[in-house]
Amino acid sequence: MQNMRDIQRRIGSVKNTQKITRAMKMVAAAKLKNAQDRAEDARPFFNKTVEVLRGVFTRTKEASHPLLADREDGRHLVIVITGDRGLCGAYNHKVIDIAEEIVEEEEEVSLMVLGRKARDYFRRRETDIMAEYVQLDDYPGYGFANNLADEIIHHFEAEDVNKVSMIYTHFNSAISQTVKTMQLLPVEKFSEAEEKSESEEEKMDSETAGEEIKSKKYVDYIFEPSPAEVFDNILPQYLINVIYSALLESKASEFGARMTAMDSATENANEMIDKLTLKYNRARQAEITKEITEIVGGAEALK
Repeated sequence: MQNMRDIQRRIGSVKNTQKITRAMKMVAAAKLKNAQDRAEDARPFFNKTVEVLRGVFTRTKEASHPLLADREDGRHLVIVITGDRGLCGAYNHKVIDIAEEIVEEEEEVSLMVLGRKARDYFRRRETDIMAEYVQLDDYPGYGFANNLADEIIHHFEAEDVNKVSMIYTHFNSAISQTVKTMQLLPVEKFSEAEEKSESEEEKMDSETAGEEIKSKKYVDYIFEPSPAEVFDNILPQYLINVIYSALLESKASEFGARMTAMDSATENANEMIDKLTLKYNRARQAEITKEITEIVGGAEALK
């Protein structure tokens, strides 16, 4: 059995660790509130951007643009968004695991890593890293997303890569985050199956409300001056919005995961302190019993 001094040292060490985890939890909780507000405020704008763009695809016959070019095979650029720091549970590992699966399954894969954790992991495995960004701001700016979009578009139009995907974490709540993979380039067109599914949902909703729906004919958009020049503005803006939203979602997820992890660590420290205190009391009781036994034995020997 450990002596009482060793147990006291362990209790002191755990209490010091507990102070750190409690402080980190409070910091993460404060940052989470701002990050969550930003992510939730950006969602309507992101969803509307996707809706408008896909609507244009659905109702336009002349949807032709370099960013829509679907090329077979070729190099796949994967954008991996993680954190710069750890102590946030499985937040970083979940993203890295999905990225690693893509690297192992496909022959030509390059990475654009955002965050020190992904950078260090794939650098150790000598994976092709096309670009890296570390020391990201706690609240990423729109300008940073703009620069990323410009770099991605440059590589795609130069045919350095034939496909661009992004792996990020969607924020559901402080205790729930979902890793998502999204294709950025070529921009996916709104499929007929999706259009039919949405039309059926609209019909069901209207029938529930007791309204009658007549068959609708969609008219193609008329572009001025031309579809290509309109898409020159729409598609880059779409990419910027998607990347910016993913950055905000990932940061909110990171703070939520860190707050939850530090809360669990603090609770575990409490349990460990209780167990060590019980162990210390038992050791102290055993020591007192031993001393009493020795005193009684000595007194008996003097008789």
